[in-house]
Amino acid sequence: MKDVTLYIISCIVFTAFLFSCTKDTNSTGGSSIKPTPYELVIPQLFAQYITPPIIPENNPLTVQGIALGRKLFFDPILSGNGTQACASCHNPQSSFSDTSAFSMGIDGITGGRNAMPIFNMAWNLGEFFFWDGRANNVEAQALGPVINPIEMHNTWQSAVATLQNHSSYPDLFNAAFGTNMIDSTLVVKAIAQFERTLISSNSRFDKYLMGQISLTPQELDGFNAFMAENRGDCFHCHGNAANPLWTDNLFHNNGLDATFTDLGLGGITGNAADNGKCKTPSLRNLAYTAPYMHDGRFATLDEVINHYSEGLQYSPTIDPLLKYIGQGGVQLTVSDKAALKAFLLSLSDDSFVNNPDFQQP
Repeated sequence: MKDVTLYIISCIVFTAFLFSCTKDTNSTGGSSIKPTPYELVIPQLFAQYITPPIIPENNPLTVQGIALGRKLFFDPILSGNGTQACASCHNPQSSFSDTSAFSMGIDGITGGRNAMPIFNMAWNLGEFFFWDGRANNVEAQALGPVINPIEMHNTWQSAVATLQNHSSYPDLFNAAFGTNMIDSTLVVKAIAQFERTLISSNSRFDKYLMGQISLTPQELDGFNAFMAENRGDCFHCHGNAANPLWTDNLFHNNGLDATFTDLGLGGITGNAADNGKCKTPSLRNLAYTAPYMHDGRFATLDEVINHYSEGLQYSPTIDPLLKYIGQGGVQLTVSDKAALKAFLLSLSDDSFVNNPDFQQP
């Protein structure tokens, strides 16, 4: 009887052991162990002035998903020849933008545009991404460059196969999504999770609004010029102190050209009324994001200010908010230009570009 009892106990223990070894495996070859939820820290200014970010229900932030997205962002493995990563054109030290006027793909070809900076994207949900608005969410924004022939010039089939055959990526996807079967949807979900953590909220002007520091008289005068229609007249598209994003996330023809070789939004919508319209970039981190404009035509912030002061070009789709188009711009004085530049630079956040959580792992 004792032997029978021991046998039964042994069977129970063995069965429990087998169950413990197999219970975390699902039909997709992955694990049912859930990743650790990640709570996005909302800056106080953002919480005060703008609505909370809406994280997609089908792509919640997790510790493992963000870590995977960060690794993928800096890994050239997604490109056709294994030489270019997302970070190649979106460098953290440049506020995740490109120092080249025209961002270049793996074949040495450019698309005639400068890579937009990446930050505060969690508050851009439901809007449109890229200069021409061709993507309508962060995931879609991450999807296109891999197969774009002038960017990473790969196929998703090839990119996924490379990841699937990698020594560590299947396990990382398993930890992040509960499956080691990789596909393009999971790749862009991971990258989007990382990108939604890229929050810039610690500029000198942010600190001023929080009562932590005082601005210089020149910076304050520059802000006043920014807000005055008869001086800088910048606030219509870029907002004010109650908009910490410093962009309306809309599309405008800002008087760069009288005729267009790059149609901008019009090239996507097919509507001639949209020709020459590009997305309003944020004014944050201008100290790091030169060159400026969609085609990187302005190497310095002084050139940008001169454009709005006396360099506006009329075209049929010119934005009506540019009220001084008839005289070429707002005609700033030398002191106005210097003050406006000082204010704009106060929107730069050096802690963002140096944040260790946003660097290559």
